[in-house]
Amino acid sequence: MAKIPSASAHAAPHLMPVVALGLSLSLFLAISYTFCIAGYVLLPALPIRHSALATFLPGFGLLSWQAFFLGLVESLGWGWYIALIFGPLYNLFVSRR
Repeated sequence: MAKIPSASAHAAPHLMPVVALGLSLSLFLAISYTFCIAGYVLLPALPIRHSALATFLPGFGLLSWQAFFLGLVESLGWGWYIALIFGPLYNLFVSRR
């Protein structure tokens, strides 16, 4: 009779793939940024403060193509920054368990 492996305390840790994390975070932030800008352009009466984007995206300004693409690139950069810091830290702590 074959043995069925059981989950034990010594199971292999589930490491986070940093590249997948970087790609998914970058795309998430880029899509969110694009929705935010589209909301500003299409629904200007909404009580949303878009000036907060300038806090996280240096050099960002509203309503110019250069500023839009700068913000998009910076959003992608923030996704990779978070992934490259958080992913290895998570993997370090999960492997020490």
